[in-house]
Amino acid sequence: MKAIILAAGMGTRLRPLTSDTPKALVKVNGKPMAERQIEFLIEKGIEDITILTGYLHEKFDYLKEKYGVKLIHNDKYAEYNNIYTMYLVKDLLPGSYVLEGDVFMNNNVLEKNLDTSLYFSNLREEFQNEWVLVMDESGKVVDIEVRNGENDYIMSGISYWSDSDGKFIANKLDEIIKSGDFKDLYWDDVVKLNIKEMNIHVRKMLPTDSFEIDSVEDLKKVEGILVNEE
Repeated sequence: MKAIILAAGMGTRLRPLTSDTPKALVKVNGKPMAERQIEFLIEKGIEDITILTGYLHEKFDYLKEKYGVKLIHNDKYAEYNNIYTMYLVKDLLPGSYVLEGDVFMNNNVLEKNLDTSLYFSNLREEFQNEWVLVMDESGKVVDIEVRNGENDYIMSGISYWSDSDGKFIANKLDEIIKSGDFKDLYWDDVVKLNIKEMNIHVRKMLPTDSFEIDSVEDLKKVEGILVNEE
């Protein structure tokens, strides 16, 4: 079992915090988000960790010595969405976790010995422009809708990919990138467009298990929640 952390983005909505710090290294309660992710992975015995960097990539160098992670630099991070970042590590997808670098993991929800692909997801009371996971009675994902809404389970930025689904996505990534028609796509679009070809289930989390930190307002809100938890 291994892990991929996507941390190439510029984090423009988190400025000025990201003026000289990559989004994944912004601190929540005094600790960089990526470090917390790495430590949670290691707690579960997952030490084969690859971080995809782009913006201010040199800022991640210390993590190699501190945690023994691998770094892969995407020099096209400003040109394309994260589909190209994922393409660079497509062969690592089978049997791998994928963590978005801007996810603050409050609790360690990661699991070992998984035999199916999973989207870890929390129920959101109200949301705008989120990726909603549509499930059948067994919890299998049958559709993904990008929309506004309320009281639905949405993507959290934490997922796990089985060997078969990981290989399938890797092949699709290869096809799409080679076609040259991918400028406006995210890597999640590959899953969305081929959802019926894969076996993906939802692992439901508590609302406070993880938070996406996409703006300064998000950060302030999350730190306020954490203070109230103490």
